[in-house]
Amino acid sequence: MSKRELSYAAAIKEATEQMMEICPEVYLMGLGVPDPKGIFGTTLGLKEKFGPKRVLDMPVSENALTGIAIGSALLGLRPIMTHQRADFFFLALDQMVNNAAKWSFMFGKQLQVPLVVRLILGRGWGQGPQHSQSLHSILAHFPGLKVVMPSNAYDAKGLLVSSIEDSDPVIFIEHRWLHNIKGEVPQGLYREPIGKAKILKEGRDLTIVGCSQMVLEAFKAEKILKELGLSAEIIDLRTIAPLDKKTILASIKKTGRLLVLDPDWLSYGLSAEIISLAAEEAFRFLKAPPKRMAYPDEPSPTSWALANYYYPIVEDIVSGSLCLMGKEKEARVFEEKSLQKKALAPLDVPDASFTGPF
Repeated sequence: MSKRELSYAAAIKEATEQMMEICPEVYLMGLGVPDPKGIFGTTLGLKEKFGPKRVLDMPVSENALTGIAIGSALLGLRPIMTHQRADFFFLALDQMVNNAAKWSFMFGKQLQVPLVVRLILGRGWGQGPQHSQSLHSILAHFPGLKVVMPSNAYDAKGLLVSSIEDSDPVIFIEHRWLHNIKGEVPQGLYREPIGKAKILKEGRDLTIVGCSQMVLEAFKAEKILKELGLSAEIIDLRTIAPLDKKTILASIKKTGRLLVLDPDWLSYGLSAEIISLAAEEAFRFLKAPPKRMAYPDEPSPTSWALANYYYPIVEDIVSGSLCLMGKEKEARVFEEKSLQKKALAPLDVPDASFTGPF
């Protein structure tokens, strides 16, 4: 397969377009799907190519439209429903939890719901308490739902193809800060397996487990740790449910130290699940108590001056990693660097080229 560079958003669009070409049962619906900006560029030109019967705008009635999508999936179609903000999906939880997630179980797998729901999440530009929330831990809690969170363009395409072909409902979660990042993406159709994590960097001293945008932060931290003489193994979960326990446990048993990075609130979430896994199945291999980094158990602030202190940054990850290694003095240096960085300027945008969500 030939390779070339694509953005994360373009990779999602290409996966959608290729699946719509080979599978007439696939259709796309969502608020703003046919708009000129095409959901961050992920749906541009699809209505013109496939027509209004397969690329549908939808009214602001999330629960009702999710019910329509589930019904069409039960009748043999493969809908892709897109929400520009994950927060809107709270209004559709009844349909997803009580119908989509349970239908196959209730009917002995004779009826299935091949539905993909794309949710876009993430901080930025004063989005504030009602537009910065992540639902992956909540959704992963419900049996019957698969939850996917790719961190790069290659996986975004391969996992979306697999999600569309899957017989179960899949929640496909995209962090808005990832849409503009680029990577090598094959032009042809390919698949990445749901439920399989990926080791992005092999290491010997500690294991850093993350997902979505936090994986990029882990990469930056790994470079600093390497300069300090530490070897970190980075695991990109890619899928939250089902969780790839085997890969996580194998890494913990090798390094003996675990740091979990979760783009979500700290309590009752993914980070707690992974640390429970380590305690239950790899306790005797641990050389230090596991650590986790996530958001405070408070709504996200609107002001950048407060948001700077709400979200973990690279220096925080380095500091936490050094603590795991018993290097408290060096850790305090990076704690101070983190505080200095957060006091200087807004950190509420990913880079200068990325100007906002609309």
